[in-house]
Formats: sequence, C-alpha cells, structure tokens
Amino acid sequence: MAGDDDDYVYDEATGEWRPASEVAATIADTVADVRDAAGNTLADGDSVVLIKDLKVKGANQTLKQGTIIKSIRLTANNQEIDCRFDAIKGLVLRTEFVRKR
Repeated sequence: MAGDDDDYVYDEATGEWRPASEVAATIADTVADVRDAAGNTLADGDSVVLIKDLKVKGANQTLKQGTIIKSIRLTANNQEIDCRFDAIKGLVLRTEFVRKR
C-alpha cells in the first residue's frame, strides 16, 4: 500500500493521528504570513532591528532601539518570533516592534 512508510504525528487541533507531511504543510501555511511593523514578510533566519526601546521582563534589561537581532525563528503565533540575544535566553519579541533588516 502506498503511504505506509509515512510517519504519523498526533495533531492536537483535530485530536487525530495524521501523516507528518500533512501536519508540516499545515504548520507552514500557518506561519507563512508573519509580517514586521512595516509589513515585510519575515522568515526563519532573518535579521531584524528593534524600532523602539523594549524593557525585557525578568531580565532587568532594556533592549535599545536599533538593536540588531540575528537568526530569528517563527512561532505558531504569527505575532511573535523567537530570538537569540547574548544576555537573554528564550527571548520572544512581538512582530510589531521589529523591522526586517
């Protein structure tokens, strides 16, 4: 039978076991329309610049306007991106505060 070699994953949204390729396509469609403050489309690995000073909760630090964040990762929420920054682990930024570089 065709498709027997496909891996199956549990889809929490539907409560069903679905082929991994279908779930991956659904996730790609969900995160495909992530846009920055200027309306530019963002993708994994892009660099962004902060458009305003942001106080980071729990880090007692302020990220200044103009700070460059490299290698972003898109999340399931099209309003947020995962970021790496030297002094802050697990940084998540709202797309309304960044502009694509």
